[in-house]
Amino acid sequence: MPEQAALEVQTWRGFSVAAAGSLRKYCHQKLAMAGIRLIQHAPGAPGLRWLGLGPGLKPTRGLLKLQRLLNKHAFWAQGRSTASLRKILAGSNVIISLWRGKRLVGFGRATSDGICRAVLWDIVVAGDLQGHGFGRQVIDALLAAPGIRGVERVYLMTTKSQGFYEQLGFENSTNQQLLLLKHKNN
Repeated sequence: MPEQAALEVQTWRGFSVAAAGSLRKYCHQKLAMAGIRLIQHAPGAPGLRWLGLGPGLKPTRGLLKLQRLLNKHAFWAQGRSTASLRKILAGSNVIISLWRGKRLVGFGRATSDGICRAVLWDIVVAGDLQGHGFGRQVIDALLAAPGIRGVERVYLMTTKSQGFYEQLGFENSTNQQLLLLKHKNN
């Protein structure tokens, strides 16, 4: 019971949980006015991963559309196979996609232990729609998702978009270093 009470007084991007709900409703209305539909997939995104489902649970070749979105608009994720994307989605706790009709225009995912740490991955919006707040909507939806909103720290790595993430409240971590171990591709 004490954990539940603590969750209720948590803040989300500086707003109380109740106010955050109103803010999310406003954001969804803003997306709807732009003809964009935000989908929070089930953990592991089985519908997207195995059936290619998109808005309305309709087959849209979603996995191939995700592959195209990443190839065209995410230099760090170019060349990922559909088999790799299936594994990546299966290991993700939260998956968000943005659709304009049958076109996949935005995507983001997160992994988390649900308590201490979460990491945001593969945040991408189609180039022709950048600068309209859709990336912010993906981030906001990820941060508001159960299993992410209550964690102590949320990490992300960026090469070219530090300013964008700083506008959303992320800070450069000066007391930590990113270490990398590269494995040969099998």
